[in-house]
Amino acid sequence: FPLKGYTRDTSFLAMVVDIVQELKQQNSNLVYVCDPVMGDKWNGEGSMYVPKDLLPVYRDKVVPVADIITPNQFEAELLTGRKIYTEKDALEVMDMLHAMGPETVVITSSDLQAPLGNDYLIALGSHRKTKADGTRITQRIRVESPKVDAVFVGTGDLFAAMLLAWTHKHPNNLKVACEKTVSAMQHVLQRTIKSAKVQAGEGNKPNSAQLELRMVQSKKDIENPEIIVKATVL
Repeated sequence: FPLKGYTRDTSFLAMVVDIVQELKQQNSNLVYVCDPVMGDKWNGEGSMYVPKDLLPVYRDKVVPVADIITPNQFEAELLTGRKIYTEKDALEVMDMLHAMGPETVVITSSDLQAPLGNDYLIALGSHRKTKADGTRITQRIRVESPKVDAVFVGTGDLFAAMLLAWTHKHPNNLKVACEKTVSAMQHVLQRTIKSAKVQAGEGNKPNSAQLELRMVQSKKDIENPEIIVKATVL
């Protein structure tokens, strides 16, 4: 199960594609997860934090060999050239991403209005399977998780790794796989922020070192998370 996160180099990306194709020839059951780390939105404005020449490589070479992709909203928009304003737009964008190759698409975060209110963040997932008779089944879900007021490093990597593990364990149930992934994320983030606030001291804002994800301390939550975030089937 190769995983790929942040890179700034097109030749490295091209090499990843070669390796994935070679490994898939040797083992057709291999699952490749790609987190196409290119940029994000701040205050509604999207910007790339990698060189722009990575976009066509992700779009034309990397995404087509991926089984699972985990872009944020801005990255999904970049890959498809289509803006997302509504949930309907997002579902259509996920269909466009499926058409590029991946069987599972999860838009990990978006600025869509959550039915539960402004304190919640929406993630959307879509799993497309082709049955033996050629018919396609698409399962789509929405996950609303409480917003956490802090900036962490490594959340995308953790999300992609856990989604890989849980989709492997629940191959035909994206709802459960996403509930376990997002619930585990919440456990880790809440433990991290609680611990960081203690370290920073009363009234002080935790710094990036203090906000390092408490992965080891969250081992049990990662392995067997209590479901605290529910997904809605769309």
